[in-house]
Amino acid sequence: MALKYSSKINKIRSFAFWLIFGGIGVMYIGLLFKETAWLMALFMILGMGFVGLSTVVYFWIGMLSTRTVQIVCPSCEKPTKMLGRVDACMHCDQPLTMDKTLEGKEFDEKYNSKRYKKNTQEQS
Repeated sequence: MALKYSSKINKIRSFAFWLIFGGIGVMYIGLLFKETAWLMALFMILGMGFVGLSTVVYFWIGMLSTRTVQIVCPSCEKPTKMLGRVDACMHCDQPLTMDKTLEGKEFDEKYNSKRYKKNTQEQS
């Protein structure tokens, strides 16, 4: 079974998407406590907090998306945005890198961490 890669931008957008549904779900749970006004209000405020957090995450990833490097995927030949040293195509999930030292290596998201980059610079 092959590993399923996903673009970092798509992962963050999916997280924000699920925050919205989680917030709406928490607000629906609040409707179960109509008799206890303070408990219903607590769930409503908590749910609205999730939806508000989702808005912040969408705004943040939108701003981050404007600063990414746009490349053309060698597999599907569609333009995609690359975030970090390694990423996956937003369309076909092909692993991508622009770092010549990582070409031919097995795809691993640890290559994006600052700790890994620091360790490899110390070794060379």
